[in-house]
Amino acid sequence: MAETTPVCDFGHPAPDFSLPATDGRTVTLADVAGENGTLIMFICNHCPYVLAVLDRIMRDARDLQKLGIGVAAISANDVEAYPADSFDNMRKMAETQGFPFPYLYDENQDVARAYGAVCTPDFFGYDASRGLQYRGRLDASGRQEGPSDLRRDLFQAMKQVAETGRGPTDQVPSIGCSIKWKVK
Repeated sequence: MAETTPVCDFGHPAPDFSLPATDGRTVTLADVAGENGTLIMFICNHCPYVLAVLDRIMRDARDLQKLGIGVAAISANDVEAYPADSFDNMRKMAETQGFPFPYLYDENQDVARAYGAVCTPDFFGYDASRGLQYRGRLDASGRQEGPSDLRRDLFQAMKQVAETGRGPTDQVPSIGCSIKWKVK
């Protein structure tokens, strides 16, 4: 079922984390924070919304890193219910796709809950002081990749954050598959 993200809570602080990465490291928020801001993305391996725009996610991550924006992706799905999202499969995807950012595993889902993640993809863009400035979509693509000339909402917003410290006041929510929460 498709979910949409809530409106940006401007200035809300980025929750800290320490998570295993697919490259064997343990990565913290401080490790990925950029000089001009930080982008934390919640994605997963199987989501058709993520897969439709994965090339664009990587393109925007590379371009944002050039602007001093640190980038990381986190997968928090219940892997018992969705084995395609297992840590081994995350590792394979990161290697095969050549992710230009750390791909982190939130096994107990505490980080996803702390961020208030709703769907995949879900984008959290922070300023240099780690205050939330963007909670919107990548672009107007949905379950299928949109035309190549779509406005790059995420990139433009984070470029603005890098340059001014503030995100745009008008933001279109991201849409995607719901986070697959564990049954407790």
